[in-house]
Amino acid sequence: MAQPDTKKIFFENLSGAGKAIAVLTSGGDAQGMNAAVRAVVRMGLYVGAKVYFIREGYQGMVDGGENIKEATWESVSSMLQVGGTVIGSARCKEFRTHEGRLKAALNLVKLGITNLCVIGGDGSLTGANLFREEWSGLLTELVEQGSIEPQSVQTYSALHIVGMVGSIDNDFCGTDMTIGTDSALHRIIEVVDAIMTTAQSHQRTFVLEVMGRHCGYLALVSALACGADWVLIPEMPPEDGWEEKMCEKLSANRAGMKRLNIIIVAEGAIDRSNKLITTDSIKDLVVKCLGFDTRVTILGHVQRGGTPSAFDRILASRMGVEAVLALLETTANTPACVVSLCGNQSVRLPLMECVQMTQEVQKAMDEKRFEEAVKLRGRSFENNLKTYKLLAHRKPESELPHSNFNVAVLNVGAPAAGMNAAVRSAVRVGITEGHKMFAVSDGFEGFYKGQIKEIKWADVGGWTGQGGSLLGTKRTLPAKHVGKIAEQMRLHNINALLVIGGFEAFLSLLELLTARGKYDEFCVPMIMVPATVSNNVPGSDLSIGADTALNAITTTCDRIKQSASGTKRRVFIIETMGGYCGYLATVAGLAAGADAAYIYEEPFDIRDLQANVEHLTEKMKTSIQRGLVLRNENCNENYTTDFIYQLYTEEGKGVFDCRKNVLGHMQQGGAPSPFDRNFGTKISAKAMQWVTKKLRETFRQGRVFANTEDTCCLLGMRRRALIFQPVLQLKEDTDFIHRIPKEQWWLKLRPLMKILAKYKTSYDVSDSGQLEHVVHNRPKDTDASVAM
Repeated sequence: MAQPDTKKIFFENLSGAGKAIAVLTSGGDAQGMNAAVRAVVRMGLYVGAKVYFIREGYQGMVDGGENIKEATWESVSSMLQVGGTVIGSARCKEFRTHEGRLKAALNLVKLGITNLCVIGGDGSLTGANLFREEWSGLLTELVEQGSIEPQSVQTYSALHIVGMVGSIDNDFCGTDMTIGTDSALHRIIEVVDAIMTTAQSHQRTFVLEVMGRHCGYLALVSALACGADWVLIPEMPPEDGWEEKMCEKLSANRAGMKRLNIIIVAEGAIDRSNKLITTDSIKDLVVKCLGFDTRVTILGHVQRGGTPSAFDRILASRMGVEAVLALLETTANTPACVVSLCGNQSVRLPLMECVQMTQEVQKAMDEKRFEEAVKLRGRSFENNLKTYKLLAHRKPESELPHSNFNVAVLNVGAPAAGMNAAVRSAVRVGITEGHKMFAVSDGFEGFYKGQIKEIKWADVGGWTGQGGSLLGTKRTLPAKHVGKIAEQMRLHNINALLVIGGFEAFLSLLELLTARGKYDEFCVPMIMVPATVSNNVPGSDLSIGADTALNAITTTCDRIKQSASGTKRRVFIIETMGGYCGYLATVAGLAAGADAAYIYEEPFDIRDLQANVEHLTEKMKTSIQRGLVLRNENCNENYTTDFIYQLYTEEGKGVFDCRKNVLGHMQQGGAPSPFDRNFGTKISAKAMQWVTKKLRETFRQGRVFANTEDTCCLLGMRRRALIFQPVLQLKEDTDFIHRIPKEQWWLKLRPLMKILAKYKTSYDVSDSGQLEHVVHNRPKDTDASVAM
């Protein structure tokens, strides 16, 4: 691995010695809050600060006493996988009064706390900012009352606040995803998937109500993820006469051999007159107009409960560490900030700018400026809405443009959850753009054998929730069969190719690019969308399927660790997939709270293994009862899973025993996560729009002729943006022997995992969040929501 740049700053320069940090959760609970609390506590202790829990939110701060307790490393063990918030959350009317805040200030000063990390919604964060602004005045008042010494005003002159947004509604402007949103989507999609099977059996219509009194994010994204027939959200009330249009749509879908209908309603859904639209009113409407057997399901607090998803654990852990760094760097003049994620990058935003924009959204909705409300929600929300409309509502044939272009879609490489959502999206966007869409079965093997057929709008109905690859996929590369593939391209008059797959898909495009010199049939626009559980495709920070695999690993690790509860001390050695790419082992290690993760990209030797065993032995002598070690399948040819298991077993004798598990292909199976469904849907839609643009640009003298390198691209997510990159340019960034990119962003997460596992290490903060300003809309191509 490359040596770190000496110009980079490491957090050893930022000491927390002598500082006291308090962490609280306030307002509604959200899955992942515990992961954030754990990260704040452990990072705070790591840099030498004292860290305190404030139990029951602001109420605990006002009441003081046992509600404010010093935290230890062990006090946050085994809480990563627990939903809700273990330190409690409560609404506090008293804190809204001056007297309540005076009591809270006294309780903090008594313990020397001047750094607050607040995890909550916009109300909780607004309250924290008011508290900060009043701080010096409150201390002066406490001196006048004789409650504190005069020198305390000087000693504790400034209160520093950093916020993390914990809200399942994802209703806070300035951040792509709030803590808890992804987990809530998991709960919704689990219910929808279950309901769809029973609805299909009885040919029923189901009306589902999801949370979102003021924000339709959950309803919109879950509708996108399950291919719902209709969605109703507060930001975009339906046009007048929507009832008739909805019934026509439901009826048309039934006529098209669909046996069920799903309607998703946000609890705050309204019509153009600001009148609430209820699930019962929709049920009555469907029964009256269509006579369909209709049922209502209100999900309620199920959405808040359960285990946090891998995404929420990683998000919360990264934000918790970032919050401590922000507190260490803050000065008396630094405005209160929220730490957030934009794309896969940490950002810090002025708290009140975010709060004001969030309030602007509600004001726009109250004043019926709905288009503006959607824009204010951010580009991610706006794109979700556009994509849903594009895929859910088919235009009549007479309104479709007729391009006379034929576009083929195929899957290449190993199956990955979310591939089917990507194919569905490509097919429907292609048809909407006026193209004739062709599906190729079994990758390039099926291509040269002529397994190509036209695929229609209705053919891909219900594909979003299906795992694996319904088209079929093979690892076969095209080089040996280019002549036959060119013949099939000519036979079916294929004018463009969309390839969805992993590293084999990348190699395939390079081979087809080379074949352009011999066969004009390959002089057509070609685009690749990355889909592989290994997340090893150059040119993209994320691949379709990786999130589903991460959730499978994380859930299995939780169960495996739980199997040791009540027994003696035990360490589990778990082998993950990924080829030579250590993404799954590293990021699952962070999500599951692993003590170590062995990967190819970070070479290790017997001394490192010995140090890890000794470190675990020390931890096991405290109250820690279980250890978790992840190993990437190809991390080292000699230090195999068996070798590491035997080494740990031998060296841990008398302190802990060992068990090993090879997770295998269960990481590739299962229904795609909401993240992968939406990532697949949105990235594939964008790829098809690129295809249309390139077809128009390269159509000359009655034929398509595209032979420049920018007509053979990979669409990938880089930091904050979805970017089209010529595959030829990506060759330089690729280690072809080990099938991995030469530079991988997630390696920066490894020190984070080690710190949270109590290792001494360096953490590069040169890439940590810098204070930015909230912008109404990001540059055009930066739909940086990653997937959501």
